[in-house]
Parts: sequence; structure tokens; C-alpha cells
Amino acid sequence: MPKNAPDSENSSQPVTEADPGHADQPAPPSDQAPGSSASEQTVAGPPQGRNESASATGQKEPVPASDAAAKPAGASTQSTPVQTASVAGPLVHQVRIPEILPILPVRDAVAFPGAVIPLSIGRDKSRRVLDEVMPADKTLGVVTQKNDSVEDPQASDLYSMGTVAVVVKMVRHPEGQQSIVVHGLMRFRVLEVVQTEPYLKARVEPLADTTPEKPTPEFLMLVQSVRQAAQRMIELSPNIPDEANGILNEIEAPGTLADFLAANLNESVVEKQSLLEEADVTKRLERVREKLATRIELLELQETIQKQVRSSIDKTQRKYFLQEQLKAIQKELSGEEDQSEEVADLRKRIDAARVPDIVKKETDRELSRLANIPQASPEFGVIRSFLETVAELPWSVSTADKLDIQGAKAILDRDHYDLEKIKKRIVEFLAVRKLNPKGHGPILCFLGPPGVGKTSLGKSIAESLGRKFARMSLGGVRDEADIRGHRRTYIGAMPGRILQELRKCGANNPVMMLDEIDKLGADFRGDPAAALLEVLDPQQNATFEDHYLGVPFD
Repeated sequence: MPKNAPDSENSSQPVTEADPGHADQPAPPSDQAPGSSASEQTVAGPPQGRNESASATGQKEPVPASDAAAKPAGASTQSTPVQTASVAGPLVHQVRIPEILPILPVRDAVAFPGAVIPLSIGRDKSRRVLDEVMPADKTLGVVTQKNDSVEDPQASDLYSMGTVAVVVKMVRHPEGQQSIVVHGLMRFRVLEVVQTEPYLKARVEPLADTTPEKPTPEFLMLVQSVRQAAQRMIELSPNIPDEANGILNEIEAPGTLADFLAANLNESVVEKQSLLEEADVTKRLERVREKLATRIELLELQETIQKQVRSSIDKTQRKYFLQEQLKAIQKELSGEEDQSEEVADLRKRIDAARVPDIVKKETDRELSRLANIPQASPEFGVIRSFLETVAELPWSVSTADKLDIQGAKAILDRDHYDLEKIKKRIVEFLAVRKLNPKGHGPILCFLGPPGVGKTSLGKSIAESLGRKFARMSLGGVRDEADIRGHRRTYIGAMPGRILQELRKCGANNPVMMLDEIDKLGADFRGDPAAALLEVLDPQQNATFEDHYLGVPFD
């Protein structure tokens, strides 16, 4: 990562220069790869002195000044007229910019003054540019392509502004590619292209930054706000090392600060090129500040979301930890084995009973409570009794009717002598039932003294229908709870007589006989006869709700 690019999100990406077979590949590392024989060449600096600048990987690299570059013996000197410009930033000296520069087209990146970026060289014209500049002053013009898919860019395919750069390092690879590291010096504008073969050369005009002659308080506040925004972004970005603040504090020139941040912004090539073409430092700083503000807003939102996620995870882990502790404490207090097997068995039995959804919701809630209650607690027994009752009720167990009129007559004649009028009424009842199976038939009421066969007639009807028989004696019942059941808030609560008989017979459609109904009594606890209305009324008994269950049972 360049010294000017501490954050991988906001750094100048390695620029690729390659033929079609090597397009858009990152620049290879400068160290020798295993099994290769790449040769490395470090470019010597000029006699005026050498300045240290961070390379693309964060290592120190010698950066030459280009006003009097050293030349090897026998190298030809450049006779092109030169212009002198002052360069601020990491290289503070006078740089002599040739009037005619070799042009190195790059794609997918923009080189800024002061930026140190690696480039992978693969195109033939690019290699020819290096062949010329390396023996001489190592200075060339880096210009971005408008369309990165063009393999042989011409003048019309390039932007009109670029950056004068000096090659500070070169590595030759065995497969023919070359990797270089260049350091941007200053902006320039292309005036005209003077050569197209074997590579591009152009007459250029160096462009200096436009800054106020005397910094105003507003300008100083702008610089300070940009610096603070950059520090905030470094603080929020997890991938930027803390050393980036030190690099930021070393930059004093406002124009260099703007270029440093622009090179590291995660923006498109078009947007970065627009920042490069902005020579007015004040406007460039304002645009950089806007982009930093947008980036900071996104990072703060991301940080908020991450905090919420971490908080949710911490709560979940804490809840799980406390639940495990509670289970261990319950196990010690109860002195028994883990009750999870009992809960699992109840859940399995309830699932096998195929209870309705409304009952399933209630049992799931009670099962969760049961798993977290000590076995020594009185509430544990209440919940377990309720769940066992639910599991034992015949929710989905019923018998099929066999409406055989002749068979019913035979059964009635077998079990009862005489009683012709009563037998005839029963046969009529069965015949209507056969013709209209879904209809709500009347409730048969047998009236007579003890011992005349009222109860046995009910058994015969059940046998003729193929149903089970349930008999419930109501003699002496004075409490409404005997019919509707007790609410579970009471210790020792149990379901009413209706549900108890259904559980005992094991089917949800038996022939039920309410015996001795005339012996019901009423007292201060209520009137059981009133509770029987819901049981006997065909419009209501389809949704009979026992107080103990708290949910309808048909």
C-alpha cells in the first residue's frame, strides 16, 4: 500500500499495464518469487539528495529527485527543453519537467502527485517507454485511459491531464513482464501529441496548485476540518493501521493533503480523474471533505449495525449460559436426573395425539415452562398433570358408525323384553341418523323408575351404532366444577366429569348417558344444571370448553 494510501479501502489500487493475456492483473511483488529468477533494479536518486517515501507495501523506498538524475556511463543526455516547477509534499525540491514527456497509459487507476503506486507492465509500447526512460532521467507521464478495455490506446483514448512520475524501482520477471513502482510528482496538461510510434510522446504543460496568497481563516478552517474528517475515517475503518494518523500529521501543504486523501478514496476512476484535474486547492479540499463525510456516515452506520449484532449475540450467549446454570442448579436441588427426558417424552406423546393448533400452541408454552421449573416446585406437578391430561385425551380417536337398522332391532330385542314403544322410538332415531348423518339429532331422554332398563338401553344403542359407551352418574352433584372442571390455578385441580369419561373410554364420539340427572342439586357453589346447557345444546357442545383445559374440545 502506498505511503499515501493507509487504508486498503481508500488506497490507489495497483495499476495494471498488460497485453490481452495479462490484462488487469495486480502488480507482482518486488521480492523474488520462489522458483523464479526475476531481476530487481532500484533506481538511483539524483545528486541533489534522496528522500524516503513509503512504497506500495508500506516499506521505505528511495525516491529520487528528478531535476538532475544520475545517468549511467555512455547514456545520451536529454536535449528537450525543460521547465522548472516546485513540488511540495514528500519531495520538497525543484523538479525539472521536460517539455516533451513519454506517455505511459494506465487503466483502472489514477496517479496523484505524491502517490507511490506499483504498476505491472505487459504491453509492448509500455516496455518501450521504460527502455527509453530507465537509462535517462526515469521521468515519464502517467495518464489514465478513458476506456480500460482498449488494448492499444491512442491520444483520443486518454484523458488530457495526468501526473509526472519518476520510476523508483523495477523488477523484471522471467515470463517477460515487468513490475515498476512510480512516484507521482506533479500535474500536467497534454498540449499536443508529437509522437505515436513506437509509443506516445506529448508536449506537456506543468500545472501548479492554485492556493490563496494569504490563507484566510475560512481556508484554514477548511484544511482543519478535512484533516479531522480523515482522522475520524481512520478511526472508524478497521483495516487502516494507527500509523496512518502519523503519516497524515506529517503532511503540511493543503494541496498535498487533498491529493493524499483523493488517492485513497474508494471512488471511481472518473471521479478520481475529476479530482486530479481540479487545480484549485480550495475546491479540491471541499470535494474531498464531502466524500469523506459520506464515507464516515457509511462507516458509522456499519459500526452501529455491528454493535447491535454484537449486543444481540451477547444477550443470546448470556441467556444460554444462565439457562445452563439454572439446569445445573435444578438438578442439584431436585436430586434427580435431568428432567429433559420427561419433557421430551411428554412432547412426543402430545405430538402423537395430533392435537389442534390452538392446543399445540398452549402445550408448547407449558412444555417450555416445565423444562425451566424445578421438580420440587408445586407448579411442576400442576403443569405435568395438565400435559399428561392433554396427551391422554382422544383428540383424533373416533369410531366409525355402522347404521344397520335390522341389526339395531336385533340387539334391542336381545337385550330387552317388550318395551316396544321405546324400541320403535330408538329405531326411528337411528333411521333419521342414517338418512342425515351430519344433522343434529334430538337428545333421547329416558324416564322411569329404577331398574326398568334405562341405562341398558343406552348400552344397546352404543352397540348398535358401533360406538363406545360412557356413563356419567350425576346423582348428588352440587358443584358446577364437577361438570366444567377446576381452573389450573388451584392445587389439585382436575378436568370435569365430561372430559374424564371421554379419557376413560378412549374415543371422542361415544354414546354418553347422563344418569340420574333428576338428582342434581344446587347450593352456594352454583347450579350444575346450568352448566349442562352447554353440554346438551347441539349448537354449543361442538365447542365445549373445560375450565381445566382452557381450550375447546369437541
